[in-house]
Amino acid sequence: MDITILEGYLYTKEHEWVRIEGPKAKIGISDYAQQKLGDITYIDPTKPGKKVKQFEFLTGVESVKAASDIYAPLSGTITAFNTDLDDAPELVNKACYTDGWIAEIEVADPGETKNLMDAAAYKNYTAGLE
Repeated sequence: MDITILEGYLYTKEHEWVRIEGPKAKIGISDYAQQKLGDITYIDPTKPGKKVKQFEFLTGVESVKAASDIYAPLSGTITAFNTDLDDAPELVNKACYTDGWIAEIEVADPGETKNLMDAAAYKNYTAGLE
């Protein structure tokens, strides 16, 4: 499987990504995850103000193949949900790292990034799954 893994993002073993932008961070699923899921049909909107903990449930995603849980790569408070996904969940398939982001959080503990993989580590990790 030919997958795109971007520098400047951090990744989880469950195939979520996070891109830190100052005190906030955008969260989505990796190219590997969206390819495995197939056509995304629905993403459960997250509620701004909700607190999430690292590696705990963030939201759910449904595809033609399966329903899956999305986990928070970092702890924090949700500040936004990508409402474009309400009408166009396929944005996750078309542009998972840009237009297909899922949620934005205010990061509670930047030190938690040590529990995540950089692009090189994630590339090695996904290579071992094939």
